[in-house]
Amino acid sequence: MEKVNYKDTLMDRLGIKITEMSEEQVVATMPVNEATRQPHGILHGGASVALAETVASSGTDHLINKEKEYAVGIEINANHVKRKTDGFVTAVGKPAHRGRTIIVWDIRIMNESGELICIARCTMGVFPKKA
Repeated sequence: MEKVNYKDTLMDRLGIKITEMSEEQVVATMPVNEATRQPHGILHGGASVALAETVASSGTDHLINKEKEYAVGIEINANHVKRKTDGFVTAVGKPAHRGRTIIVWDIRIMNESGELICIARCTMGVFPKKA
C-alpha cells in the first residue's frame, strides 16, 4: 500500500486511517470521539461524509495514472441510519462504476459489530493533467 502523508490534514485531525487498499476495495477506520462527535454526543454526519469521501478519493487515486491524471470528488450523498457515540467506525468502499472519467463508489460505514451506521455514494471525476 502506497504511503500517503496525511499529517496536518482533515484526515489527521479526524483520526482516519486507511487499513486496506486494493482495486476491489478500500477500508478505513475513524474514532468516534471529541473530534468527530456533534454537540449532542453522537457521531457527526459530516465526519461520516469526510470518512466516506476519504475512502473514495484514496481508492480513486490508487486506480488512476497519477503521472497523467488527477481526481476530485464531484458529488457525495449519505444516509445516516444508526447513531454512534463512542468507539470506532469502519468504512468499506467499493467501486460501483469504473469508467474512464467517472468512478462511482459505494461506501458502507459500520460499527464494531458490523451494524450499518451510514451508507454513502461518492462520484469522483478523473481529469487529464495539463502538460
